Parts: sequence; structure tokens; C-alpha cells
Amino acid sequence: MELSKLAEEIRNFEGVTRKKEIKNVVNNFNFEEEYDFDIIADFGDDAAIIGLDGENALLLAADGIWGKLLEKDPWWAGYCSVLVNTNDIAAMGGRAIAMTNIIGIKDCDKGKELLKGLKEGIKKFGVPVVGGHTHPDAHCNVLDVSITGIVKKENVLRSDSAKIGDKVVFAYDLDGAIHETFKLNWDTTSMKSKKYVRDQLKSLEIIGENHLANSCKDISNPGGLGTLGMLLEVSKKGAIVDVSKIPIAEDIKIDAWLKMYPGSGFVFTTPENNVKELLSTLEFVGITASVCGEVKEDKKFIITDGKDKEVLFDFGREYICGC
Repeated sequence: MELSKLAEEIRNFEGVTRKKEIKNVVNNFNFEEEYDFDIIADFGDDAAIIGLDGENALLLAADGIWGKLLEKDPWWAGYCSVLVNTNDIAAMGGRAIAMTNIIGIKDCDKGKELLKGLKEGIKKFGVPVVGGHTHPDAHCNVLDVSITGIVKKENVLRSDSAKIGDKVVFAYDLDGAIHETFKLNWDTTSMKSKKYVRDQLKSLEIIGENHLANSCKDISNPGGLGTLGMLLEVSKKGAIVDVSKIPIAEDIKIDAWLKMYPGSGFVFTTPENNVKELLSTLEFVGITASVCGEVKEDKKFIITDGKDKEVLFDFGREYICGC
């Protein structure tokens, strides 16, 4: 695919464009009041960071499941509500401890399937639902989940801390399949043992503990390049990335792959002297990782195929989420 067409597809991809509304919401919360607790990080990261004491921090995140997914496959939506939240905590270098949820049920059959999927996700990832709220007579089917995690302050991985000269590392579990009912999901967990998926999540804790990355974000609805774009935006940096070096599953075209929401996928920026240990930590748990680019001072996110170059996003003039 021509690089210019790939850039245009990513910019106009719904998983990316839907993020623009975040700015309008965030602008309503400016923390003008004084609070008697330590808000270390808030909007723009995979989870908020709240200091508990001198050593530990609480991680708070939430995800609403896309209505398209919920209507098409409620079991998968329930399962993914656990997956996406545990990935958010892992991407911060933390350990997930509990979830709460809000469920709205219009269609009882879909509600039952949703709960079955949610239960399977809890069993697979080992994070319980401990409370929430149920609307038994909702006007539409809804599933929103919040999650709490813990992390040592010194080990936290953030999105806004990419540094000039960092190497950009894309990491995916390539042992999976496109989900049969939702073609933008690369499923790498439903067929795996709970030990396998938990070991992958644990590897992010290890990366945080060993300080192997300056920044990290789990690859989600915006796809690989869109997710990196969000990381660069909040870090106030740019980058150049060779898309031909991004790990990709067999028999999938690159434009489709870069829009996928993977079961286990992350993007990191890391100093060059940490690259070898970072890659080996990920590969030990079945995640294929590769250096694909470098963080730059210029706020332009440039992609190349080794021959041509295209500006994917210019954060001096535009934004993805506006955080």
C-alpha cells in the first residue's frame, strides 16, 4: 500500500477520530480546588495515578464498551471489558486488584451472554468484580467497567514521559486470530491458559520494576500508530517510525493490522541501552517486539517505509485527544 494512502486511512480511522471528543470533556475538569490527596497524573494516561503514601500509588481506570461490539457479540464484549481494563493497569506497570461495573440491560438474552463473557474474563485474568450498579430496564444494552490497581511510585510507566532519542518499540503477541464476529479484534487470549495471559501482564510489572522504558501505552481502539500518536501527543514530542519494521501477523495486510485492537499489544519508548533487555523480557512471555523508530523533539509524527516519508500527525497544529 502507498504510504500516503496508509497515512490517510489511519488519520480518518474511526478508532482515531472518536478520540477528538475527549478534549471537550477534559476541559470541564481543571482541578481548581485543593484536594488533600496526591493526584500524580490524571487525563491522558491509561490510568490516573493517586499517591497513597511515600512509596505506593493507586491506579484508577475505566472503559466503556463500544456499542457496536456489544450489539454484535455480547459475550465477547463482556470478556473484553476485563481484558481492556487489565491491559490499562499493566501498561502503567501496575497490578490490577479489583473492578466495579455498570450494566444496563434492554435485551435479557444479550444480558445473559454479556455476563457469561464477563465471568470468563474474570477467570482468565484473575481480577474480580467487587461491586457496581445494574439497570434492569435500560433503553439500550450498556457495559462500563472501572478498575483499580496498585504500583510502586518509582516503577510506574507513563504515557507522557517519552524522551528525545528514545527508541520506539512496538510489541504484539502474534499468536492469535482475527475474531470471527469483530474483524478489528486480534484475539490472543481466549484460546490461551490463564497462566499464559497473566504472565504477559506480569511482564509489564517487571519492565516497570527494572526501569526498562521511559513511556508505555497499551495498543487499543486507535490501533498501533494511533496509540503511539496519543503517547507522543501527551509527551509533547514527535517521532519517525518505519512501518515495515512493526511486527505483523502472517497473511494480514498492514493497513488492516495497524487498525487492530490486539489482545496483547503495547508500544514503548526506551533508551537505546535498555532495548535488549526490554525485548528479551517481552519475548520470554510470547510477545514479539521490535525497534521501529525514534522519538524526536519536533512535534511531527512521521512514518516511513524505508523509502518514502509522510507526516501522519503534526501535533504543533492538530491533536488526537487534546489532553
